[in-house]
Amino acid sequence: MLDDTDRRILRHMMAEPDMAGGALADRAGVTASTLARRLERLRSKGVLHGLRGVIDWRALGYEVEVSLRVTLDKTQPRAFDEFIAAAREVPEVLEIQTFLGQVDVRLSVIARDMAHYQQLYRERLLTLPHIADIEALMHVARVKDREALPL
Repeated sequence: MLDDTDRRILRHMMAEPDMAGGALADRAGVTASTLARRLERLRSKGVLHGLRGVIDWRALGYEVEVSLRVTLDKTQPRAFDEFIAAAREVPEVLEIQTFLGQVDVRLSVIARDMAHYQQLYRERLLTLPHIADIEALMHVARVKDREALPL
């Protein structure tokens, strides 16, 4: 599906996502019009979904990151849908993942400090619907954090 030119364009985009179009075309070894056509084709095929801003939440004062592993009460037919809808309403929940297995859902949560996390946990997270069990895993270090693909 991707040829060498597409891979080269995507590698340069991943390495420097804020690179201007002309510079990207030069680095990828194509003309600006070829770059535009290639990017449009990658978007239309669903390979490229767009660009996004990445905000360093630590720079905004959030110092605590916690992963919550949640097991839901699956005797309730709408447990997943209702839990996920409610979790989406909590601004400090950055990511929601669902699983097959003992753990049903994982939430990635940030807080300004431990006092803020404790308040958030008691007032917003423990009140989410259909929780049968919840386990908190405090993040200590991010060893690898990379979205680039091996192209």
